[in-house]
Amino acid sequence: MAIRSIRSLLFGSLFAVVMLVLPAASFAQIGISITIGPPALPVYEQPPCPAEGYIWTPGYWAYDYDDGDYYWVPGTWVMVPEVGLLWTPGYWGWGGDRFIFYEGYWGPHVGFYGGVVYGFGYFGEGYEGGRWDNGQFFYNRSVNNVNVTNIHNTYNTTVINNTTVNRVSYNGGNGGINARPTPEQEAAAHEKHLPPVAVQTQHAQAARANPQLRASVNQGKPPVAATPKPGAFKDPAVVPAKEAGALYHPPANRAAGQPTANTPASRPENSVPRPPSPGHAKDLQPHERPAPPNTGDPKLDQKYQQQQDELYQKQEQEHQKLQQQQEQEHQGLAQRNADEARKQQVEQQHQQQTQQMEQKHAEQQQQLQTKQQPARPNESKPPQEKP
Repeated sequence: MAIRSIRSLLFGSLFAVVMLVLPAASFAQIGISITIGPPALPVYEQPPCPAEGYIWTPGYWAYDYDDGDYYWVPGTWVMVPEVGLLWTPGYWGWGGDRFIFYEGYWGPHVGFYGGVVYGFGYFGEGYEGGRWDNGQFFYNRSVNNVNVTNIHNTYNTTVINNTTVNRVSYNGGNGGINARPTPEQEAAAHEKHLPPVAVQTQHAQAARANPQLRASVNQGKPPVAATPKPGAFKDPAVVPAKEAGALYHPPANRAAGQPTANTPASRPENSVPRPPSPGHAKDLQPHERPAPPNTGDPKLDQKYQQQQDELYQKQEQEHQKLQQQQEQEHQGLAQRNADEARKQQVEQQHQQQTQQMEQKHAEQQQQLQTKQQPARPNESKPPQEKP
């Protein structure tokens, strides 16, 4: 299994969570790249929404590179960090020689999440589970488990899903979902975004620590598929999976260089590897230069190489600039003998700055790769959902 440093993933082959953004992280946060795809999405029900202001975040398979195993991060209701924000789920995508994870993010519009059909309002494109109106979030009861006695901001709009329902959870590659970002989704990727909030990160960490959530143990059918709130794994409202999305057979050779199919139809699913988030720009490894283009057209290869080099230099400069800025702020705190509260505040700001920069760079690299990749012959576009 190929595992690369956080920044080298952005350029080595684009899968670790490369696609996100700063003002607009298009797929928040950084993960790792691997060559073995995750299990299919399990079948499960949604627990009741705990209160107004919570938005559903679908479950996903994450990858623990220490143990070489996928683990299920249960779907859960999360309190929205800011009024007007929506959740774009993360997803796995095939980057040419490995899977790359594009982490989810909070933003004013739902962007591209690989065409993965997570359900509960996330049917591969956009979000049909609710909407903001005058500073209040209204829930679509046709796709959400909402108790109208406690939650009054609801409506009921039937969602017609024109895509074939399946449990495939990754985009591209052999057996993956064939979907590409629309112009609207690309525009959404340039908006200001927020990475997963602390409770989401803690939720994923708790899932990683639970042996029963590992795919090798539960065979794609996690005993805790969804929770009413982040981290509430023992809450009475916890929901187990009804069944696995497809038969799961852990690959015998995890070092293989090609994706493996657990079943011919339902390929491994979308997972979210969550190693510790970088706290400062200095913690990030230098960029690994992209592989030289090889389209068969020398002039086109030269053009693409120039574009890659320009983006590489620009991002390296931004990285160095942020590192210098953060180091200067650290020195200023030391000179002023700042109290612990102020130090902690600055540390949080630095972590957010670093994550946002990585998200921005990841999205830029993904957009460039998508732009440079010609459409395959006879490739049909996925059906569009009706607004």
